[in-house]
Amino acid sequence: MQPLSTVVVIGYVWPEPNSSAAGSRMMQLLSFFKARAQRVIFASPALLGEHRENLLPLGIEETSIHLNCASFDTWITEIQPELVLFDRFMMEEQFGWRIEQHCPDCIRILDTEDLHSLRLARHQQLKDAIRNGVEYDENYNDFSKLRKKMASLDVCQREIASIYRCDLTLMISEFEILLLQKHFALPAQLLLHLPFMLTPIKNLAERSYHQREHFVTIGNFRHAPNWDSILWLKTSIWPKVRKLMPRAQMHIYGAYPAKKVTDLHNPTQGFHIKGWAANAFEVLLDARICLSPLRFGAGIKGKFTDAMLCSTPSVTTSVGAESMHGDSPWPGVIENDSQKIAQRAVELYQNEHLWQQASLNSKDILQLRYQKETLNSRLLNGIIDLQQHLSQRRLDNFTGMMLRHHHHKSTQYMAQWIAAKQINQGAG
Repeated sequence: MQPLSTVVVIGYVWPEPNSSAAGSRMMQLLSFFKARAQRVIFASPALLGEHRENLLPLGIEETSIHLNCASFDTWITEIQPELVLFDRFMMEEQFGWRIEQHCPDCIRILDTEDLHSLRLARHQQLKDAIRNGVEYDENYNDFSKLRKKMASLDVCQREIASIYRCDLTLMISEFEILLLQKHFALPAQLLLHLPFMLTPIKNLAERSYHQREHFVTIGNFRHAPNWDSILWLKTSIWPKVRKLMPRAQMHIYGAYPAKKVTDLHNPTQGFHIKGWAANAFEVLLDARICLSPLRFGAGIKGKFTDAMLCSTPSVTTSVGAESMHGDSPWPGVIENDSQKIAQRAVELYQNEHLWQQASLNSKDILQLRYQKETLNSRLLNGIIDLQQHLSQRRLDNFTGMMLRHHHHKSTQYMAQWIAAKQINQGAG
């Protein structure tokens, strides 16, 4: 790989690794680029978050940028990065045309985090199932039904167009890659499977079965699948758990709990809303079970890889475990029925032999699927290929060229119109 002078990462939000899996994922990517570039700059139009990571001590520059503003053009022209990473398709929509115009030879990579349109389609399918009196949508992985639901979504059209416009897109889920290749006909060379790049926790003092207690779940409360999971726990699953295990305690952690979340706090039912966790690993190390029954979503779930790093068994659904463990046994329980979830969660909690086996399964999955060195090499090879064949790759991707031409022209004119309107309003 030719050494990179400057890498610019354009973030949808400022990274909060203690608040969301997306924040942890971003820190992994920044670490990768920091080790291979002379200069790494993280830029975002978002407001600074309450729990954001301070990047400056890590040697990563921070820059606030503005939407629909020519100041970005001046800034990016002066920097002339060799590579730009867009954090989610919305950032490519906003800034992709400016990058192409002022840095035409710059490699453009998109990190999806997850397929937003898949998550939205599954959410709608779940709502339809609930209206029909069903708690869990068993069609969550029906490709034909998902494609039909997704294809009509504006978000899906925007998301896939953005993938075409970029030189490479990082995907964390094999299911999503298969969906895009087989049912939306995206070329394989545009997609790179790159799940979380993990290393063992430093100074980890493992807790035994008898040193742990309680069920926990953790996740950003602003993320719709997490909120739905908590509601399902509260209304259906947790009463069944307490019937089987009357003194059971459920501790729920997550950033940004709204009033609707804190209103669920009920210690007499053993249901505790704990709020933001400064250290998710400490929470999971103390817990006996990570109980997180997700009914919809996309991508892969940071709460479960965090649990694996802590050797904490997890209880979830087929959606929750999707694309996370390959052919290896899940480190815990996968069930989709609320009664079975409750029964098997209690059994796993109370049976030391089952718990220990589930705990051991975590190490196999981490080694086979999430090893940082292996995935770093995969991403490095992808970038090397782009460096060596960028012109040909772009010629081969005629659909991407066509979409860039039409989208970027329309976006450029709209941005210029908004900027002119803002100037006129300021003058008035």
